[in-house]
Amino acid sequence: MRLWSMNLVIALIGTGLLLSGCHPSPETKTISETHSDPLPSWNDGPTKRSITDFVKRVTKEGGPDFVPQADRVATFDNDGTLWVEQPIYAEAIFINDRIEQLAADHPEWKKKQPYAAVLDHDMKALAADGQKGAVQLLMVTHTGMTVEAFDKTVSEWIEGAQHPRFHRPFTQCIYQPMVEVLTYLRQNGFKTYIVSGGEQEFMRPWTEKAYGIPREQVIGSQIKTELKDGALMRLAQVDSIDDGPGKPVNIGKFIGKRPIAAFGNSDGDQQMLEYTTAGSGARLAVLVHHTDPQREYSYDRESKVGTLNKALDEALQKHWVVIDMKSDWKQVFPPVTNGRAPQP
Repeated sequence: MRLWSMNLVIALIGTGLLLSGCHPSPETKTISETHSDPLPSWNDGPTKRSITDFVKRVTKEGGPDFVPQADRVATFDNDGTLWVEQPIYAEAIFINDRIEQLAADHPEWKKKQPYAAVLDHDMKALAADGQKGAVQLLMVTHTGMTVEAFDKTVSEWIEGAQHPRFHRPFTQCIYQPMVEVLTYLRQNGFKTYIVSGGEQEFMRPWTEKAYGIPREQVIGSQIKTELKDGALMRLAQVDSIDDGPGKPVNIGKFIGKRPIAAFGNSDGDQQMLEYTTAGSGARLAVLVHHTDPQREYSYDRESKVGTLNKALDEALQKHWVVIDMKSDWKQVFPPVTNGRAPQP
């Protein structure tokens, strides 16, 4: 989850140094799913039980907490909740790669900011351009094409791009325990949505393969579009920022129902969890707390990417569920089979 444009600046600033200082973590053991345990990659304990007990309560017909299937809506942040967001957002790496790719047709970029800063990995120059520079980079790499053309660009990139530390495709840097939660909820009549700060059309090409979430159930920050010659053209304008208070607004706009369960990992998800728990009846609010530097990363309050500060305080006060990645998860990533992670 991210404060969209400013955090992309921070991520891009760190591209040169962060990518060079990463080392692969130890391989995790394969955990085989069993019919008796819907969440086999989770250690037994109160965190796991809080999820399974909630599902049992809201699906028990005649019970006091029963929720009709049509109202079983669950929302998930993406970055840091469903896949890795450190050391920089995958979308920031996409932007960096696109600038380098497009630079061949723009020789003037070598002397023009903020493009020169990206090409030269000049952190100070990029920081000096701030949010204005970030917006320029986003517009150049994300707009001026049809929705279909951008979809193809993202699809081709995601197929070949690898995480700088784990040296596996980003779609294999998804969290196996969270994929199991998604599957478990859907098996119990839930409709699962992504509600993320990432740009909507950047996520839609690959979420179904990675998580089993179809593109029409993906809500993100949006670029304005207009119809031209029978196609939707992506304009160099931001339409909506799906972060912080923007998340509940877009949930209302695109889903039309208040979720009964919401999962996040940062302060940008706080309002989504507040909105979810403010409803009547049984509610579930969950935060992923990154506490495992060996298998993934350890960060929260002081992190420039995925800051978890105010939301963590509220979680402790209101008894939201806080996942301790190190102690609650048996494994972090899915096993790789024939070079590919298994599909959800």
